Amino acid sequence: MKLWLDAQLPPALADWINDQGLDVQATPVRELGLRDALDQQIFDEARRANALVMTKDRDFITLLDQYGPPPQVIWLRIGNSSNQNLRAALSTTLSAALEQ
Repeated sequence: MKLWLDAQLPPALADWINDQGLDVQATPVRELGLRDALDQQIFDEARRANALVMTKDRDFITLLDQYGPPPQVIWLRIGNSSNQNLRAALSTTLSAALEQ
């Protein structure tokens, strides 16, 4: 399964996710040429690619409400946090979120 990390998430998080042994290939949107893309463009591209989007941006929830899935969205509501705290939170929740 493809998991795209929105621009406000640290790119190194993708490597950490990929090292967790989950059935997912995480990629920062900047590596897909979408670093400066509007949310609508990322949403549309993720839909075409059948990718999940991980984001801190509520706009993706608005797009889901407007257009429906796909893509599926993992909305992180952790606020500003260190990379270490972000990884700690995901280590206890990501596997279950991917099963939804």
